[in-house]
Amino acid sequence: MPEDDRKDATRDAVEREIDAALKEQVTGLPPDQAEALREKIRLRVRKEVERDLLARTASERRAAARLAREERKKEKQAEEGELFQRFNRNFRFQHVVMFTAVILLIITGMPLKFPNFILSRFVINFWGGIQNSTIVHRIGAGMLIYFMIHHFLYTVLTRDGRRDFWLLIPKPGDAKDIVHNIRHFLGKVPDKPRFGRFSYIEKFDYWAVYWGCIIMIGSGLFLWFESIVLRFLPKYALDVAHEMHSDEAMLATLAIVIWHFYNVHFNPDRFPGTLLWWHGQLSEHEMKEEHPLEYEEILARRAGESAEVTNR
Repeated sequence: MPEDDRKDATRDAVEREIDAALKEQVTGLPPDQAEALREKIRLRVRKEVERDLLARTASERRAAARLAREERKKEKQAEEGELFQRFNRNFRFQHVVMFTAVILLIITGMPLKFPNFILSRFVINFWGGIQNSTIVHRIGAGMLIYFMIHHFLYTVLTRDGRRDFWLLIPKPGDAKDIVHNIRHFLGKVPDKPRFGRFSYIEKFDYWAVYWGCIIMIGSGLFLWFESIVLRFLPKYALDVAHEMHSDEAMLATLAIVIWHFYNVHFNPDRFPGTLLWWHGQLSEHEMKEEHPLEYEEILARRAGESAEVTNR
């Protein structure tokens, strides 16, 4: 039955119930008074019923939308296949600390580099003035220093950290992958390069952060404790540190916004973003597309482990 016909049938049934209930209530009243009372009660009941129907319809719509979302989620999971845990909790925690620190440093540091911009004045006023903005900047700096110490210990003391560090070291094959990828973008070769656990893009990201943290923390400490620095070094050492800090901050901001955000979030395959930084998982489809060599290694390792169990 069409939706409009179903609603009309419901309204007719309600009208009949109202009339049947009113016959007893208006018995013995003058016709005019009985009709006025009947109409008053009819309007009140109709409003209550329509309100109930609207609420029920909205609830049904929400339930249907929720079921549709769950079905789409199941279909998407079936298409994407198994989930692979790419990054452990420790690594994800480091990443959250690092990007929180970097965001704080950018939004409190850029207004100092470009103080005449309207947006810069707005940001400084948002923090309650330059003194509060400086405090927030130093909080971000402290978080970045903590991240570097934590990551260094993670790299040295954990098996996953040591494995990833060696895999992130650039190799001659990365140069071949860059050339291959450029040729793929130009339509010269049909297939893109096959990457292992880390592509040259991720290696660039990693070492850019590593180098940037060393420059930013080193020069930042000079500026933070300038009175101590001036006891042992001439004034131009602070000037050099200031220029290093300012220019590296601009370079890091552009690298994050243009290079990292595009590759990780704004890429058409990932837009409007990815939650890999939160759950550390990639689907089977993503593994085949982005890290096929690692995917094949995982399957080979599983096959070997399965064979060992069978032989026992």
